[in-house]
Formats: sequence, structure tokens, C-alpha cells
Amino acid sequence: MGIVTRDLTEITVVGEDDTGLIAEVTSLLFERSINIEDLDQAVREGVFRMTMRVDTSEMVTTEEKLREDLTELGDGLGVDVQVRFPADRETQTIAVLVTKESHCLEALFEAWANGDLGADIEVVIGNHDDLEPLADKYDVPFHDIGDEKGTPDEDQLLDLLAQYDADLIALARYMRILSPDVVFRYESRIINVHPSLLPAFPGASAYMQAIEEGVRIAGVTAHYVTTDLDQGPIITQRAFNVPDDATEEELQQIGQPLEAEALIEAIKLHLNDEVNVHRGRTKLRDPEETSAQLGAPEKLDQLNPDRPIDGLGEFVAEDDGEIEADD
Repeated sequence: MGIVTRDLTEITVVGEDDTGLIAEVTSLLFERSINIEDLDQAVREGVFRMTMRVDTSEMVTTEEKLREDLTELGDGLGVDVQVRFPADRETQTIAVLVTKESHCLEALFEAWANGDLGADIEVVIGNHDDLEPLADKYDVPFHDIGDEKGTPDEDQLLDLLAQYDADLIALARYMRILSPDVVFRYESRIINVHPSLLPAFPGASAYMQAIEEGVRIAGVTAHYVTTDLDQGPIITQRAFNVPDDATEEELQQIGQPLEAEALIEAIKLHLNDEVNVHRGRTKLRDPEETSAQLGAPEKLDQLNPDRPIDGLGEFVAEDDGEIEADD
């Protein structure tokens, strides 16, 4: 999985798995002098996804005609085709998915209002309507796609995401699992924040899992969303000490501000194209040009001991003799 670069066009194909799909699409691109720079495909739960990053700088067609041709081809093949040209991403936008917890959404709105986010929040989508007043406060459209039990209507979700055409989808404590039908359409463009130091304690009730397992250090993780629950590439993490006899509520009070901080840091890195994903691990494109905090604060390194380590002990045997411990 890779991150969208600014000068490449992204084409995403999603639908039922069928033979010949890749050949049909790549042939169309070849005929229009479009060079494929990267191609990735996957199938999950019967859903096929192909993501291509292509160079359209010398194509022998217009952007509008290419969209039309790919849409027509997709209709004929029974798949959904999305095209995003570099110019489409000049003004970056975010769609935020929420449930009932407000802290991450509130932090996102504050960063946006202060000009610190680097993008506009276009829409908030929830599976409950609890946070609609917060969205109203910032004059951002809110859509409730959940039923009385909070079960989301993913068809409606896909329609809204297509309508607002956001560059990034931020899961601000959205407490539902996204299906492959959603994830595949927005590969490398969905960031979630999870209340644990992944890969430990995935899934629900992560703070309670930490208490039950007796850990001394817990934390939070912002990561890209994949079809594997809470296993996507990690972007940022924050850690904190777990007090003795801490309750789940007490850990939430410690962790929630860090959840918001890690999520915003990850969003900024993504929007600024400062991170790259290679073999499941995120890396900074230019570490010298960012002050981002990916993990624990640097001062922690200064507090940790730097010796002893293998090969640098105080005593180095220069012969076959042994050093005997004092009685």
C-alpha cells in the first residue's frame, strides 16, 4: 500500500471479482498513452479492488473524456471506477466519521478553526445524532446514517462520501467496522485512532483490556485503515503510565486528549504528503524536514539508560580467563 503522490492520477476500481477486469482497464489506459506507475489489487469477502497510480501528463485525451470512458467501461463490467487527478487535490478536504464520543471531533474542529489543520472539514457523518450540535456550532453539515441501534447504512455512507469527495476520511472514534466495500474505495485515505498501543488490545474496550492484562504502560495509536481490524500501518502513537488500581474511566480521561493529539498529527502528516507506507510500515519521506512526534517524546530517550549493551561492557575479556563475582 502506498500513499497518493501529488503528481499522479489515482484510479480505483471496486466491484465483484471477475476475470479480465485488469486487462480491460489497463488496455484502455495504454490506448490513451497513460503510463501505469503503480498497481495494487486485492479481494476480500468477494469484493475486488484495484488501485492504480498513473501518469496522465502525456495522455492523448482530456480529463473529462477519460472519466467518461472509464465510467462507461466500469458500467459495462459491473464495477465502480473512481478517478482523481492531481488538480482535484489542490484544496484538501476531510470527511469525519463519528459515533458518540466528542473529544476527537472537538479537537479537529478547534485545529481547523485555528488554521492548524491544513484542510477543510466538509462533512461529519455519524451512526448516531449525538454530535450533530457540535457540527452545527461550526456550520458543518451533519448526516446521521444509523438506525435506532446505530447500525449504519453503508450505501448511504458511500453516497455521501462520493458527494463530498473528501481527500481524507478521519474516524474520530467511529465505533463501527467499515466493510471492504468502503475501505477498498478509499485505500490509504482513511485514518483511525485506537485507544491502545497497537498491535496490543485491538477491537472494543481497549482500555479495559489494558487494565485486565495488568500493563504498566498504555497508549493510543493513529493508523491507516485496512480490511484487517486495527492492523493497518501505524502513523503516530502516544504512551502513558497506567496508575495502580485505575478504572476504565480514569484511563479514558488520560487517553482521550492523547487520542485527539495523535489523530491530528497523523492527519497533518498525511495531508502534507510527509509519510510513505512500505511493506506495512510508515516512514517519513524527509525526517529532517518535520518536527512531528511519531512515538514517545524525544526527552524519553535522554532518560533511558544507554549501557550496558552487548560488546560494550566495562570488562572485556582479552583471554580465556573468567571474571569471578565477589562472594
